[in-house]
Amino acid sequence: MNSIKTKVCSGCESSFTCGDISAESKCWCNDFPPIFNLSEGNDCLCPVCFKEACEDKIDAYVETITPQKALTNKAISLPKQEKLIEGIDYYLENGNYVFKAWFHLKRGTCCGNDCRHCPY
Repeated sequence: MNSIKTKVCSGCESSFTCGDISAESKCWCNDFPPIFNLSEGNDCLCPVCFKEACEDKIDAYVETITPQKALTNKAISLPKQEKLIEGIDYYLENGNYVFKAWFHLKRGTCCGNDCRHCPY
């Protein structure tokens, strides 16, 4: 089932590989939240540009969230992803993980720990 292709990023024009190696080993982009429609633009982006585009889109969405909207936000219904992504789900500060609003929105509720970026 190897469907790996070499592509050129429509953002930075660098070469990268894209595609599924097997049914069990999916393309690197499957580690990211499924927040883009394939019809939204150009061809695939490289991992760096794709991550930046995800961060930008998520940050723009999070800016629209109020505590009332957080209870029914879009992130709750996305497929659960086991891998946390630095810059999207969290950032590091003095060696500590600081969870971003997107992480909290995916969880769907406030944990009650007075988190810095809690949207609830």
